[in-house]
Amino acid sequence: MKPSKFMTADQAAALIGDGATVALIGGGGGLVEATCLHEAIERRFLGSGHPRDLTVVHSLGIGDRRERGVNRFAHEGMVRKVIGGHWTWSPRMQELARTDKIEAFVLPGGVAMQLFREIGAGRPGLFTHVGLGTFVDPRIEGGRMNGAAKGSLTELVEVDGREYLRYKPFPVDVAVIRGSFADPEGNISLDQEPANVDIYAAALAAHNSGGKVIVQVRTAVAAGALPARSVRVPGAIVDAVVVDPGQSMGYDVVYDPTMSGEIKGPPADPVPQPFTVRQAIARRAADELRPGAVLNYGFGIPDGVAKLVAERGELDLYYQTIEHGTYGGELLDGLLFGYARNATAMIDGPSQFDFYSGGGLDIAFLGFGEIDRHGNVNVSKLGGVTVGPGGFIDIAQNAKKVVFCGSFDAKGTNLAFGPDGLTIRRHGEVTKLVADVEQITFSGPEALKRGQEVVYVTERAVFRLTSGGVTLVEVAPGVDAAADVIARMGFAPHVPAAPTPMKLQHFQP
Repeated sequence: MKPSKFMTADQAAALIGDGATVALIGGGGGLVEATCLHEAIERRFLGSGHPRDLTVVHSLGIGDRRERGVNRFAHEGMVRKVIGGHWTWSPRMQELARTDKIEAFVLPGGVAMQLFREIGAGRPGLFTHVGLGTFVDPRIEGGRMNGAAKGSLTELVEVDGREYLRYKPFPVDVAVIRGSFADPEGNISLDQEPANVDIYAAALAAHNSGGKVIVQVRTAVAAGALPARSVRVPGAIVDAVVVDPGQSMGYDVVYDPTMSGEIKGPPADPVPQPFTVRQAIARRAADELRPGAVLNYGFGIPDGVAKLVAERGELDLYYQTIEHGTYGGELLDGLLFGYARNATAMIDGPSQFDFYSGGGLDIAFLGFGEIDRHGNVNVSKLGGVTVGPGGFIDIAQNAKKVVFCGSFDAKGTNLAFGPDGLTIRRHGEVTKLVADVEQITFSGPEALKRGQEVVYVTERAVFRLTSGGVTLVEVAPGVDAAADVIARMGFAPHVPAAPTPMKLQHFQP
């Protein structure tokens, strides 16, 4: 009989050595976050100074903007290097990056997930077009986010006359993952989790690198109790299992079987959204929808489009997806972005990004921090602060149509909506349509080469990317195109003809 792999959280934390490369799994709001293990690892460091000089790798954002998730690792000396897909859930780690206390790198979220899989398979890295022309391209920044970061995570290669990026592999010493149930042999079920993300890929990478796989679960079961179809991580690659009876589905959700896909519940009654500038943007963006399209919505203003679809009772018209691996259902937002109720399918994250990378998405609705004269978009580094793209690069670069949604300017903007459209009482102090973005997260020139349809929607104007550049095509009723739009931009847009008025109904509370 095989020895039991159950142990305490402190015993599991002791398995992590100094200088280890640690793969973390999770998403915002506590989604599949191994909170108990994170606490134990932090507790050990604060008590003993070990483990130290870690390299932490994560594909998505993990934390609560205070102390949980990646914040547990944000101590000087504990971490030497971070390769993170998304950083906003950990202001403490962002500050370490800003002050050059750590080497800060970013990988696109999907690339990070798929790279774990390639590492686990012993292949020479991930070869993909994803990231060409963006800040992860070695000709630009190579994924570096601060002065302390040296070298590049990528190299440019050519195959059959086409350019690709090779994302370089590295050994993974420890994977810290989460599941729902475990037996003494270490077989892990994810049956009560809201997503699969890259749990298996990270475990595979660690085990086949000669490292350790440490798993947190809520419930221990007897050997042989788990149906084979329920086991998503086999005991053969698991080294330690920690049971946390208090494990919850997320920070604000203890357990909801409609989120794990175990049952289908009654659909929630759509909640009419209060009319704000975000609602006006979402209404115009929704004009880009077409029945039967496969969709993805980004975090923030774009999820307003998802709310409109639900409010209009049009969920059955589209195939909605989340990069975490979920299809269909009611998509949640805010701290619960990445969760869905009554999903129709849940697959692994690397496979979801395979679908995106191959062009399976018809339309993506994504946010923006900055847009420039070349059609480039920045969401990954703003005001010198490392934000990270999450799955943005993988999604934006590969959707047949991408609709960027955001406010025209920021900080102090005062707008009024009425029967005549939009009135600008005060312009914002921060210009978001600039001559050159601080960092290229989406490349306009590359999009033109690929033949993508690119639309930029704001509350006062709509632009499209054409061979002539960023082209002004619509202006909100009540707005003066010359004074309120063009004069407020950091570059002159292409204006081949008089812009069309945006629909007045979009501005009616």
